[in-house]
Amino acid sequence: MSQPEPTMRGYRITLRALTPVVRGWGRLEVSGLEHLPASGPVLLAGNHDSYWDPLAVGIAALGRRQIRALAKAELWKVPGLGPILDSMGQIPIRRGAGDMQALDRAIAELRAGACIGVFPEGTRSLGRELRARAGLGRLAAAVPEAVVVACTVQGTTDIPRFPRRPQVRVRFFSPQAIAAADGDARHIELPARLLEEIRAEVPRDPAGRRRKAARRARAAAGAD
Repeated sequence: MSQPEPTMRGYRITLRALTPVVRGWGRLEVSGLEHLPASGPVLLAGNHDSYWDPLAVGIAALGRRQIRALAKAELWKVPGLGPILDSMGQIPIRRGAGDMQALDRAIAELRAGACIGVFPEGTRSLGRELRARAGLGRLAAAVPEAVVVACTVQGTTDIPRFPRRPQVRVRFFSPQAIAAADGDARHIELPARLLEEIRAEVPRDPAGRRRKAARRARAAAGAD
């Protein structure tokens, strides 16, 4: 099923406006795009270390798929941002509240052939080890025909760090977690297995002051 044209238009306009930042300044490198189906229901799972992650993934896939991300509802409270997110087809979800309304909307759009983007950690890692949330598993259980694709995002925490120029990399791949989580418990095991596989490739990258503190801690540990 084709995406609603006004939503796709708003999505393209927003991402193309930010493309010079991510592709130009960020020197975006994209690999594995062939693993992202050009049509049909897709669940896309990735790591989350920066506010730039969903934008980098969206720009990496631009021209192939529109990604409707489950985004924290607080973003809609930022003045002027709500209408932009709505125009992009993003789905607000209240974190930690078992937001069934948001999940029901995501399930309906997934069944209609959309690509739904989910961060299993539910929020930016900020260098912390977070457990995988159950939402992705619920979506997979509700729409078993959806193709599950993983992606890793690197370098986005460096985008706002002038004058240091970042190197942003986005890689799409078919996760081994699908076979490993097969069976009756698939929807329960899938989020944790996916997150483990993603984080095995992309370590948690603290942002801002947390990143400096983490670097000092690593340096101190190396000196011991």
